[in-house]
Amino acid sequence: MIRRLTAALAAFLLTVTPFAGASASAAPRVAEQVLTWTADDSITRYKSAPATAVAGATTIIWENSAATGNTTGMPHTLTFDTTTDGYNHDVTLNILANPFDVNNGRHQATVNLTPGRYRYFCSIPGHSQMVGELVVTDGGGGGDTTPPTVNGVVSGDRDGDGNYVGAATVTVTATDAGSGVETVEYQVDDTSFLPYTQPVQVTAVGDHSVQFRATDQAGNTSAVGSVSFRVVEPSEEDTTPPVVTVDVAGDRDGDGNYVGTATATLAATDAGSGVATIEYSLDGAAFTAYSQPIVVNGVGMHMLHYRATDVAGNTSAEQMSHFTVVAPAPEDTTPPVVSATVAGDQNDDGAYVGGATVTVTATDGDSGVASIEYALDTGAWTTYASPVSVRATGAHTLRYRATDAAGNTSAEQSTTFTVVADGTDACPDSDTRARVVIDGDDTGVANVDTGDGCTINDLIDEDAAYPGHADFVRHVEAVTATLVAGGTLTLRQQGAIVRAAARSDVGA
Repeated sequence: MIRRLTAALAAFLLTVTPFAGASASAAPRVAEQVLTWTADDSITRYKSAPATAVAGATTIIWENSAATGNTTGMPHTLTFDTTTDGYNHDVTLNILANPFDVNNGRHQATVNLTPGRYRYFCSIPGHSQMVGELVVTDGGGGGDTTPPTVNGVVSGDRDGDGNYVGAATVTVTATDAGSGVETVEYQVDDTSFLPYTQPVQVTAVGDHSVQFRATDQAGNTSAVGSVSFRVVEPSEEDTTPPVVTVDVAGDRDGDGNYVGTATATLAATDAGSGVATIEYSLDGAAFTAYSQPIVVNGVGMHMLHYRATDVAGNTSAEQMSHFTVVAPAPEDTTPPVVSATVAGDQNDDGAYVGGATVTVTATDGDSGVASIEYALDTGAWTTYASPVSVRATGAHTLRYRATDAAGNTSAEQSTTFTVVADGTDACPDSDTRARVVIDGDDTGVANVDTGDGCTINDLIDEDAAYPGHADFVRHVEAVTATLVAGGTLTLRQQGAIVRAAARSDVGA
């Protein structure tokens, strides 16, 4: 799309030719003074531009390339204004540059600058916001005793009596053939002088006077000039176009591109007669009436132009939004790869002495691993967060699986191993009753050896001193949670023991 737009703009800008005082070629002579302008992806400002220069032969470098930050191929021009009052008009420069042209976006021209001010801007439609000013001096202003010439012009809608309806705009211009204009100032109705940076709009109803003056680089200040006018109330006629906006939505990648689809929603408001129509043009097509969000799924860069018209016939300035759509990544249908390793001290029969630790790992090259689960012996599936320590003696089976971010779950796998006692007895006076009993309440759970000579009753230790009953219950919860994690107890058996502890009077 950018290449087609560039070709069209190149045809439009065929007036960019060498001129008296300026030349553009593959390798022009470089003047002593070099001024450089650059641009990037912005359509509202140049990336860099000089503010001042001295009069004389000057080499102008204009670069709008990938090196200066243009990643979209957007074309821009560097155009010197030759019509607006108050600026020098002796340099005609209008160079189109984009990263795809024969110079890769870098152009050079030689001009002859004279003292004063030059106004420059981008001449491509939709880029009028890219504008700036270059002040040229004669190198110091030595011997300059002549003040600048300053003028003011009033503009705006006028009624039959010459009054300005609703608002009057005063544009001040100044020129200085010697050292060049340094500052311009203005004041409204004898208030106080302020720096002049843009046309002054006066909206208060009544008679007004705007005064102005200018000072050159040598310090000479002009006499105060003035313009007088009257502002009257506007009529009820609607002369204001609608305000129109665009919102582009969709899933975006890390570079800001829209993945698969971009949806553009246009909206317009008008406080006067109301919005009549909204129109849009996608990728250079004819303008079409907008009725619903615009869905764009073609891969590549797109340019959307849009505008709105109100009931009174006022049409907004054409605006533009550009965005890029990229193809979505292929759908992930492959489950993760999951494996498990068992570690610990083993005897000659391969059994793990005192306990075994099972580590489960999973990888997924597409959407990534979302979760890993395991189930020990007949226990329920549990989220895997860290290696599983199994200290209960006997044969064990640990099943495991993994799920990726796309929802694909691997086939269930398992590993088997045996844990034997390590020969130590941490509880020589062990409670060897057949079932776990708390305060005389038989839980029905087998009172097994937990792996080091201590039974479950030994670990619960109901005869110990506890600050209160709640402390005892919390102790039982902690002990049984460890036994569940190690495969000695199931969650159902843990619940039976904790409930018995809660019913008891231990620690009360």
